[in-house]
Amino acid sequence: MSNAAVTAAASSRAAAAGKSALTRLGEAFVGRLVIIIPYLWLVFFFLIPFVIVFKISLSQTAIAIPPYTPVLGFGDGLSGFFAQLKQLSMDNYTWLTQDALYVNAYVTSVIVAAISTVLTLLVGYPIAYGMARAPATLRPILLMLVILPFWTSFLIRVYAWIGILKPEGLLNQLLLATGVISQPLIILNTYTAIFIGIVYSYLPFMVLPLYSALEKMDYSLIEAAKDLGCPPTSAFWKITFPLSLPGVIAGCLLVFIPAVGEFVIPDLLGGSQTLMIGKTLWNEFFANRDWPVSSAVAVILLLLLIVPIMLFQRAQARAQEQDR
Repeated sequence: MSNAAVTAAASSRAAAAGKSALTRLGEAFVGRLVIIIPYLWLVFFFLIPFVIVFKISLSQTAIAIPPYTPVLGFGDGLSGFFAQLKQLSMDNYTWLTQDALYVNAYVTSVIVAAISTVLTLLVGYPIAYGMARAPATLRPILLMLVILPFWTSFLIRVYAWIGILKPEGLLNQLLLATGVISQPLIILNTYTAIFIGIVYSYLPFMVLPLYSALEKMDYSLIEAAKDLGCPPTSAFWKITFPLSLPGVIAGCLLVFIPAVGEFVIPDLLGGSQTLMIGKTLWNEFFANRDWPVSSAVAVILLLLLIVPIMLFQRAQARAQEQDR
């Protein structure tokens, strides 16, 4: 082989190596970018707002704009900034532990959200199971019917339940006309109305993950269990339900988390007597204009929701590692 041919081959190999190196760098950059973007999203839209709210929770109420002190700034230099930091305190968190109103609001919110989540699961599971077992041609239509309520404003849908549940509403008129009851039921402005509103409003959040899990299930396992003499009920609890647990967990989290801090449904359907942390937070912010205390309420609520979720995710990750 001539020197020219050797040189040309070496040049082509060097060019190929250069291209492969650039390709690897490009793929590495794209891979890191895919990871960086969600973290940037969390930093700008979760971490920074959380830090601001946490800082306000350590401040004191003031008749000013904004209604708290100190307002951190560098107008007086670093010494002034650090002097303002020393004014921050945990008094608002101490106040929350001493006032039974906030403790009762947290406990009531968690109980109402837990009961609502269980009710939503009981209602949503048969719907999702029926959708998963329906003919493939009908599934898109059924899925659209589940998503259809989202096309209407959430506030309008909650207001509609006032017309249904009030003493002279549609539900009582129907029950009176059919002779089921002799006098109107008092449902509006009770916790029953709150449960109805939450189950109705958040039902799609339960149905969609359940449907996704049930649709992927291998139903030949059910047929094999029946061939081996397993009753349908036992086959459901031993095969179907365990395989749908990822959807159950996802649906329960999607319902429970927003239900704990729900404000609109308790305010419109529960009336003024219902005590939930969302209404308490609203009153502190806008009625009392006590931003530091309300920020402390919001921080504790966030921690109550995030810490169990993080512990659950860690336990789930450990279980997956053990399965491997």
